[in-house]
Amino acid sequence: MLKGLGDIASLMKQAKEMQGRMSEIQDRLALMRIQGSAGGGMVTFEVNGKQDVLGCTIDPTLFESGDREMVEELTVSAMNDALHKSKQAAAEAMQEITGGLNIPGMEGMMSKLGLGPN
Repeated sequence: MLKGLGDIASLMKQAKEMQGRMSEIQDRLALMRIQGSAGGGMVTFEVNGKQDVLGCTIDPTLFESGDREMVEELTVSAMNDALHKSKQAAAEAMQEITGGLNIPGMEGMMSKLGLGPN
């Protein structure tokens, strides 16, 4: 019976260590700066690893063209590019924490971070 308590204590210690690493990863994700672009760089978005939008740049010549639909399409495309790259970077950071192990419940945790399947 006491042996079981040692196993629980070990699991609790590991969980606490994992929680500390998760907090560290969250901090790293917030500091990441990832750019996505479309139209040969005419529209760019900058996001962090937590998929927060930090900025957007649109080349002024796009407005001069008067083609609103093209501006909208490029904006959506650039945003999706940035978010995709951000999710990839975040997933790679999570792999560092887990060492590539398939840990039960990790998929749910990654989903909460917005890192689930696309």
